[in-house]
This record gives sequence, C-alpha cells and structure tokens, in this order.
Amino acid sequence: MSPLSLPELREQVWRANQALVRAGLVTLSFGNASGVDREAGVLIIKPSGLPYDQLLPEHLVAVSLEDGHVVEGELRPSSDTPTHLALYRRYPEIGGVVHTHSTAATAWAQAGRSIPPLGTTHADHFHGPVPVTRLLREAEVAGAYEHETGAVIIETLEKLGLSAAEMPAVLVASHGPFTWGHDAEDATANATVLEAVATMARQTFALNPDAQPIASYLSERHYRRKHGPNAYYGQKTR
Repeated sequence: MSPLSLPELREQVWRANQALVRAGLVTLSFGNASGVDREAGVLIIKPSGLPYDQLLPEHLVAVSLEDGHVVEGELRPSSDTPTHLALYRRYPEIGGVVHTHSTAATAWAQAGRSIPPLGTTHADHFHGPVPVTRLLREAEVAGAYEHETGAVIIETLEKLGLSAAEMPAVLVASHGPFTWGHDAEDATANATVLEAVATMARQTFALNPDAQPIASYLSERHYRRKHGPNAYYGQKTR
C-alpha cells in the first residue's frame, strides 16, 4: 500500500474520528483519533476539546513526530498527543492511535481489571487478555502526565512480552482504553471491537460469575485465522 498524502491522511483521520461517534464510543469532546505519516515525520490528530459535531478536516492538527511541535494548524492538538507520540515512536508498525472513554471498556479500566478472553470474538482480535496498566504514580501524574501514560502502556505490553500487533489495546487504570492499528481506521475498528468484548465479558460474568476463559486451543485457532502468515479469514488483498 502506497503512503497517503497529507491531505489524504487528514481526511482519513477525520473519518476515523467521526466513526467513533457513529459507533457510540465518544461523548461530547471526549477521546481522539490520530494517524501518522512517517515519511513526512508528522502525525495528524484531533484538536483539544473540540466537539465532534463541529469537527472538520481542516481543524485537525499536524504535529512533528520528532519533537511534538505543531507544524500545521491553528488549534491546539489533543492533550493526549504525547501519549500518541510515545506509541508511534516505540512501535514503528503503528499507523493510527485511538483513545476513548467508551463505557464498558472504561469500566474495566476503572475497576483495574484486564478483560479475560471468554469467547471467540475476543480471540479473533486480541491475543490473550486485554491488559490493564498499573496505576500511575503521583510523581508521574505531576510531571509529564500524558507522556507517562504512553510509557505505562508500553511498560505493560513489554512486561507481558506482547507486541503491538498481538495486543492492539491496553486499558489505562482509572482512565480508559487506548487502541492502535496499521492506520487510523484500523485503530478505530479495534476500539469498536474492544468495547464489544468488554460489554460481552461484563454480561457473561453477570450471567455466570464463575465463567472461565476460552480453551487455549480454540483461542489460538481463532486468532491465527485472522493473523499471521497462515491467516485465511476474509479476502486476499492485491
């Protein structure tokens, strides 16, 4: 796939932000989606605090991937921009990042609980439990808070030995979910699936508090159908 031009990336990121609204994953101005152009060294992200019903493609802000300064745009970028930057810098395979306060996934984050893989829907998309971070320390919150949020996401994945591709979502304790993907639209799709499996898990435990994770052999089969060199789900891309 050839890289997008900056106007095309701006349009894609705008569509991703609007898709969060259609999926019911954001309220008021909560949350944000971004996409990156690594050749140009910039990311495009939603402006801080701008309601989605007022958001236009030209409102999106271009930020330097190297040092975080605004290179294009009249508005301030999302306050979560340092979190996005930390993830892009650590994982070169990521092309889009999404943050929401979607109800079910945020409830798991506020409970400080990872989302266990209870069924095949979860296994199709996430290679194991969706992890929750440790609580940020007081000094981390008092300092470069949003950068530290990205750092604790990375710390969580690395402690578990997970790649960003295997686990395209992390719950930040007491905060909410971050997801990512190969572009902004893929990151938005992962946010949508995350909310679905968070809801399913919550309802499963309501019906059966003793529910157990899916059998590992079934989980692996479902994950490998969609991921890796032997994946066979869907249609071949040209």
